[in-house]
Amino acid sequence: MTQTIYEVAGGRQAFLDLAHAWHLRCLADEIVSHAFSHGYHPQHSERLAAYWAESLGGPPDYTASMGTETSVVRMHSGNGEHEEMDERAQICFAQALDDAGLPDDPRLRSTLKAYFRWAIQTMSAHPDSADDIPDGLALARWSWDGPV
Repeated sequence: MTQTIYEVAGGRQAFLDLAHAWHLRCLADEIVSHAFSHGYHPQHSERLAAYWAESLGGPPDYTASMGTETSVVRMHSGNGEHEEMDERAQICFAQALDDAGLPDDPRLRSTLKAYFRWAIQTMSAHPDSADDIPDGLALARWSWDGPV
């Protein structure tokens, strides 16, 4: 049986380390830091780690107790176009893979980068308003072969 992305990456602690590393890189970036300039949840990294983990084959901790896909997409909608920020967030993510000490497995790294690029596009799909995001969206999941 093939291991999930979550398992190959190193499980819960690996995603927590990755979320912390990515968040630190974002806060240090002069463009990406704008996304966090109005404040953010005090457990942002923990929540992000749970979201990524669940999306990539881990336990349903995010949807069980922290939020829904609808709430996540709405939170990231209605913020206008921000292509440069998105590109720089992806660079921060790639660098955070090293910072967090994720396995230096080429398949894992390319899959995680592809997932993050796709997630950024998904979250940026409604730049004008969050009002058209429907209730009840299922958590976006990603496999070794792409979106599920």
